[in-house]
Amino acid sequence: MRFLNSFIEGFRIAFRAIKINKIRSTLTALCIIIGITMVTIVDAVTTGMDITFEQSMSMMGQNVVYVEKWPWGMGGEYKWWEYRNRKEMKLNYVEYIEESSELASKVTASANRGVSVRYKEKLAEGVGLSGTTSNFLGIEGLNIAEGRMFVDQEVRSGSKVAVIGNTLMEALFEHESPLGKRIRIGGQRFTIIGVLEKQGKFLGLEDTDNRIIIPISAYGQMYGLRSGIQIGVQYPDQPTLREGEYELEGIMRRVRKLDATEENDFALNKPEAFKQQLEGMKAGIYTVGFLLSGLSLLIGGIGVMNIMFVSVRERTKEIGIRKAVGAKSWEILTQFLLESIAICLLGGIIGVALAAGLTVLINQAFVAVMNVSVVVVAFSICTIVGVVFGFIPAYRAAKSDPIESLRFE
Repeated sequence: MRFLNSFIEGFRIAFRAIKINKIRSTLTALCIIIGITMVTIVDAVTTGMDITFEQSMSMMGQNVVYVEKWPWGMGGEYKWWEYRNRKEMKLNYVEYIEESSELASKVTASANRGVSVRYKEKLAEGVGLSGTTSNFLGIEGLNIAEGRMFVDQEVRSGSKVAVIGNTLMEALFEHESPLGKRIRIGGQRFTIIGVLEKQGKFLGLEDTDNRIIIPISAYGQMYGLRSGIQIGVQYPDQPTLREGEYELEGIMRRVRKLDATEENDFALNKPEAFKQQLEGMKAGIYTVGFLLSGLSLLIGGIGVMNIMFVSVRERTKEIGIRKAVGAKSWEILTQFLLESIAICLLGGIIGVALAAGLTVLINQAFVAVMNVSVVVVAFSICTIVGVVFGFIPAYRAAKSDPIESLRFE
C-alpha cells in the first residue's frame, strides 16, 4: 500500500515540477519528440507500403508474365545500352504464343502512352491511354462497372470505342452518365461503351483510374505499333506459371530466331519484381529512420539526465526534509525516476501527435498508415529512456546524506 501511495505521490510531484518548468521540460524533451516522431513515421510509411502492395499487385493481374523489350527494375547492373538495341515486340507474337503454348490460358497485347482527352469544353490531361486486345481486362484483373468491354470484332475492325476509368469519368462527366458520349483523343472521336470499377493508386503513387482503354488496332492507326508493345501471358495457377516461364522463353527464342549461343533479346517480367524493390526501399527507410531516431533519442536521453541532475541539485533541501521525516531511499529514487519518465512521456505524447498529423499529410502524396501498436512501442521507448537516463541522478538523490541536504542553501 505504501508503495502504491509513493508511486502516485511521485507522479503527482513529477507533473507539478513539469508544470512549474514548462519551457525547460519541453526543450529537454525536444530530441525525444523528434526521435519518437521519426520512429512513428517510419513505421507508418512501411505499414502503408505493405497494405497497398497486395492491392497494387492485383492491379497487374494474377499469375501473369509480361514479355517486353525492357526488363523491369533498376536493381543491380541495369544494362540500358544493351536493352535499347533489342528488337521491338510485334503484335503477331500474340497469335504465335497462343498457337504454340500448351500452358497459357490467355495472351494479350497492349501499348501505352499519355494523352489529353476532351469532352465538349472540358479537358483532362495526363490520361493513361492503353490500346489493347479484347481479353485485356481478364489478365489485368479489371472489371466493368457500367457498360461493356469491346469485343474481338471491334478490335479487328479498329472501331473507335473506349472504356474509361473512374477518375476520368468524374473529371469529364461529373454527374451525367458517360455511356454513349463521344470524346476526342488525339483529334479522333471515340464513343464510350464502358466504365471500369474504381481501383485506386498503384503503390500509393499512380492513379490507375485516370485511364482510357481502346482497341489496339485503333491505337495503331493513331500512333503506330512499331514500338512499346507489351505482351501479357496468363496461366491458371502459380505452379503452371513457373513451368510456363520456361515454355514461354523457348517460344520467344524461336519466334525471334535466336541461336543456342545467343542471349535472350527480350525480357520476361513478373509483378514479383516490385516486391524485391519494395523490400529494398523498406530496408533503406528503416535503416536511415532508425539511425536518426536512435541518435535523437540518445541526445534526448542525455538532455534528460542533465536536467535531472539540475532538478536534484535545486531540490536538495527538499530531499533532506523528506528523509528527515521518514522517507525511504527507494521513495526518493522512485520520485525522481518518475519525473524523468514523465518528461520523456511528455515528449512521446507530442511526438505521436506530430506523427499523426504528418501521417495524414504523407498519405496524400504517398502511403502512410499509423499502427496502434507503434504508439504502444513509442511510449515504451519513452519509459525505457526515462529509466535509463534518469537512474543515475535519481540514485544520487536517494543516496544523499539527509544532514548535508538540510544544510544545503
